Amino acid sequence: MRNVTVFIVIVGLIAGCSPTSDYELGGTIVDLTYSYDSTTVYWPTASGFTLNIDARGWQDGGYYYEANSFSSAEHGGTHLDAPVHFAEGQWAADAIPLDRLIGPGVVVDVSGSALQDPDYLVSVADFEDWERQNGELAEGVIVLLRTGYGQFWPNRDRYMGTSERGAEAVAKLHFPGLDPAAARWLRDERQVHAVGIDTPSIDFGQSRTFEAHQELFAGNIPVFENVANLDTLPADDFTVIALPMKIAGGSGGPLRIVAIIP
Repeated sequence: MRNVTVFIVIVGLIAGCSPTSDYELGGTIVDLTYSYDSTTVYWPTASGFTLNIDARGWQDGGYYYEANSFSSAEHGGTHLDAPVHFAEGQWAADAIPLDRLIGPGVVVDVSGSALQDPDYLVSVADFEDWERQNGELAEGVIVLLRTGYGQFWPNRDRYMGTSERGAEAVAKLHFPGLDPAAARWLRDERQVHAVGIDTPSIDFGQSRTFEAHQELFAGNIPVFENVANLDTLPADDFTVIALPMKIAGGSGGPLRIVAIIP
C-alpha cells in the first residue's frame, strides 16, 4: 500500500498546482510549497531567483518548444536546511535518508502568540500544551510550526521585518522562530525526524548565533523553512513528504513539500 500511496503523491505533484487535490486512495494532498519567481523571499544577503528563457516558440521543424535555465541561492523560498548548514560533518542535502523526509506530521500552532510578538520564540511549554491536547509527540514525527506568518508572504516588510537587501538589513529582521531550548528538547526528549516553519528561518529574526539550527543539526535533524499553507492542516494525523533538490554536498536547496490528509 505504501508504494501505491507514493505513486498517487507523485501524480499529484505533476498534475496539479492548486494547494489541495483529492485522490481516491491517497486522501487530500496539500501543497506546502511556494512557487519560485521574482517575488520569492530570500535572506537579505542571498541572491534571489532568476529564470532565463533559453527558447520559447515554434521551431522550424513545426513543433513548439520551451527551455529555461535558472539560478538561485540554496536558501530561499520553500527550502531545505541540511544539517551540514550549521554542523560540520553532518548530513549534506544528498545524504539525508528519505525516511527523515517522509513520515507522520503534526502542526503546532502558536500563531495566537507569534502574531502578537514578531520576536516570539516557540517554547517547550508550547509543545507541552500541544501534547496535553493531542498526546505525546511520537519518535520520528515531522513537526511543522505554524506562526501565522505565511499570511504575509511575499511581502518582505511584513514577512521578514524589512524589504532592504544587503548585510546591513540583517539587523532589521523580525519574525518568530524556535527557542534553542525547545530545539534541544525536540532532539533529545522526542527524537523528531525533521522540523519545519512558516518563516524565513528556524531561528528568530534577531538571532545572531543561530542556536536553534545548531541544536537540531547536532542531531542530524533537517529543517524546512518558508513552508506554505500550514493553516490548511490538522494538528496531526497526516503524512509529510518533503523532497529537496538532491544537490551533492549541498547545505540545502529548493524543496517540494506536501502533506497527505487521510
